Amino acid sequence: MRVIDFKDDAPLTKRRLADLPDRVVEGDPHHETQMRFKSPDGTMLAGTWTSTPGKWIAFADRDEFCVLLSGHIKLISDDGTEQEFRAGDSFVIPNGFRGFWHVLETTTKHFVIRDYSAD
Repeated sequence: MRVIDFKDDAPLTKRRLADLPDRVVEGDPHHETQMRFKSPDGTMLAGTWTSTPGKWIAFADRDEFCVLLSGHIKLISDDGTEQEFRAGDSFVIPNGFRGFWHVLETTTKHFVIRDYSAD
């Protein structure tokens, strides 16, 4: 197995988040993802993701490490706590987080996800 270089080209997938029922709260965010790694059991994912502005219910059943390459977002927990992140910031969203992603300006990130729903 080789080391995964995020500079390598990877296939680009596009998704309109509004196509997922009951997910979008505000706007019409569109996502582009370059999946760069998926473990054989499907529980570890890594790649690069871009989203246009919008707000949606955060996905659950995962731990996610993010490094923002560009853009500006807020993560808003169900208790109302807001945290803002911009290009150059990195953070972990732990499994159990409940709340919203709010992309304020088009944002690109590198991510690593441990997906518990794949177990």
